[in-house]
Amino acid sequence: MQQFKTDDGEIIHLQVSGSGPPIVLLHEWASNHRVWNPVVRALEPRFTLYRWDARGHGGHALEGREPPTVGRMAQDLGQMLDHFGLDRVLLAGHSMGALVAWEYIARHGCARLAGLCVVDQSPRLVTDAGWRLGIYYDWPAERDAAFVADLRRDFVETVVRLVGQSRSAAARARYTDPADGLWRLRAFMASVTPAPMITAWESLTAADWRPVLPRITVPVLLVYGSDSNFYGVETGEFVRDAVPDGRLRVYEGADHSPHLAEPAHFAADLAAFAESLPWPGR
Repeated sequence: MQQFKTDDGEIIHLQVSGSGPPIVLLHEWASNHRVWNPVVRALEPRFTLYRWDARGHGGHALEGREPPTVGRMAQDLGQMLDHFGLDRVLLAGHSMGALVAWEYIARHGCARLAGLCVVDQSPRLVTDAGWRLGIYYDWPAERDAAFVADLRRDFVETVVRLVGQSRSAAARARYTDPADGLWRLRAFMASVTPAPMITAWESLTAADWRPVLPRITVPVLLVYGSDSNFYGVETGEFVRDAVPDGRLRVYEGADHSPHLAEPAHFAADLAAFAESLPWPGR
């Protein structure tokens, strides 16, 4: 593991591997860099991969002066690019990782990007009368507030319920199966420190990245699962149509993590997309 220190004193831990044009892999909420392991081996021969544990994630105690909000993570991302001297990168973000990428673009534009890959995410998580493509297609502010209160009471079971009582038929079946019950997820969440996750979540649901989408001036690969826990193909279609150059891939039968449902497929799609980008010197 490598690390660097941000301007507020936070230590960001990350794994760097491979050789070639740089791809930065941004993980989902309440996760860490290891979640990308199934796709790394196929990409390392052609690309240099940067996988971080986002601020407050990965089991690292918070050391910085600022909390782990999506805005602060976007600042951390910019400082990571500075630290490694990366001028043109492909950002690939799943779920929260996509939101960090959008927030980075909102603050800094696309000058240092070669491309962007978004994996199963909506630009606005909370729904209202004018927006239905957020979580579950039914996640008003009142429901989000109740969810946060439940996270504070019982973090593990609330997260497992979020995944299990979702739009995904497969996840609902596993959640109610006495032999399964999503026990692996439950065991992992028991290892996570709740407070930083709740802070991060509140910042994610408070934001709206729809205005950012038309400002994305680099090609965007969109990968969505047809059986996503939280969204639907319509969400991917909305993002595709909102960005100037969007390319949508739908993985049939995959849930909110299509890159893990079909890692070989995803690695091939991401590699082909990366090879098509106008990298400096090519």
